[in-house]
Amino acid sequence: MPAAAKETPEQVAAAALEAAPVWDGHNDVPIQLRGRFDNLINDFDFVDTLDTQDGDRAAMHTDLVRLEKGDVGAQFWSVYVSAALPEPEAVQATIEQIDVTKRLIARNPDKLALALTADDVAKAMAEGRIASLMGMEGGHSIGNSLAVLRQMYDLGARYMTLTHSTTLDWADSATDAPRHDGLNTFGKDVVREMQRMGMLVDLSHVSEAAMHDALDVSGAPVIFSHSGARAINGHLRNVPDSVLARLPENGGVLMVVALPWFINEELRNHSANRSAEEARLKALFPGLPDNVEAGLAKWDATNRPPVSTVADMADHIDHIRKVAGIDHIGIGGDYDGMPTGPVGMEDVAGYPALFVELAKRGYSQADLEKISSRNMMRAMREAEAFAASRRDMAPIEYPVGKPRDVE
Repeated sequence: MPAAAKETPEQVAAAALEAAPVWDGHNDVPIQLRGRFDNLINDFDFVDTLDTQDGDRAAMHTDLVRLEKGDVGAQFWSVYVSAALPEPEAVQATIEQIDVTKRLIARNPDKLALALTADDVAKAMAEGRIASLMGMEGGHSIGNSLAVLRQMYDLGARYMTLTHSTTLDWADSATDAPRHDGLNTFGKDVVREMQRMGMLVDLSHVSEAAMHDALDVSGAPVIFSHSGARAINGHLRNVPDSVLARLPENGGVLMVVALPWFINEELRNHSANRSAEEARLKALFPGLPDNVEAGLAKWDATNRPPVSTVADMADHIDHIRKVAGIDHIGIGGDYDGMPTGPVGMEDVAGYPALFVELAKRGYSQADLEKISSRNMMRAMREAEAFAASRRDMAPIEYPVGKPRDVE
């Protein structure tokens, strides 16, 4: 008998994504609806958004056609609002983003299904619909209030990124000056209260010290909804090995981002060099913006940016597997929250290309299924089980108006 033909990488990837479609950790369609359409979506066609290009603003990365091409089976929709908003306004705006996301899901019932639990995700996937979950991006969305946090959970938010770009009264951001050496007492109680309810703690965007503080008080798996490995790309938004090494004990999942500047180190350095050149030109030509623009154009002509590809994203996955293990890797594209994805994965239709690349590197079908959605499913079920074990625990209380930056 002739030996059976070995499966091609394309076949391995296709089989994995059919068995376990992609569960993506972060997509910014809701803020696109706010920014482009003022949340007026009664006439918005989510089947095909390629016609949404407007002037210098590129078309959206996401629509139902491309989600299907990308084998996406579950999606965390980010209900992000700007961290520059005063916190009371951020709370209102976050509720508005939850509303528009729910309305988008309700307008497309054949393709999307609101999901609040891991069982909801499994049911939607079995029905061939995209399980649609919601995640808050930044603790400014709760306005220093555990009561607001609990109400956001009741409205359907199933993770919260502790910070966005700004350090809060209780948590340090990766990209802002630290004030707490991680999390203060209230910040640690935010983590405890989230896990008591079953809300996933998302550590993308927070400082390394805050990552460790959250892990110190966590009894349930944490996630990184859209981050890379800092050993491969040194951006402070990415996760250092000291934190990766703790994921096996915690059970957490790092959902690897597709944003080119976070995954390609040469591109990150090119961006920094361009910013430095712009600052130099502004110092040389104060009050002469035309001179600055001309000088920057000349620099651009002789310093073409490196190209980021699918292989860059796979390099991060390789490193996370080496340090944390195959059980702690997921996917968190950040589409519609960046100018473009890497070459070969410019939009949500590109996920199969990543899985083919991984199959070429020797990842088995079982490995790919873990990365695509099984790791995330396991983490969410464990978070729900932890919450169930705390069912009799009273909510954490703080007196109204107590400053949250006091230890």
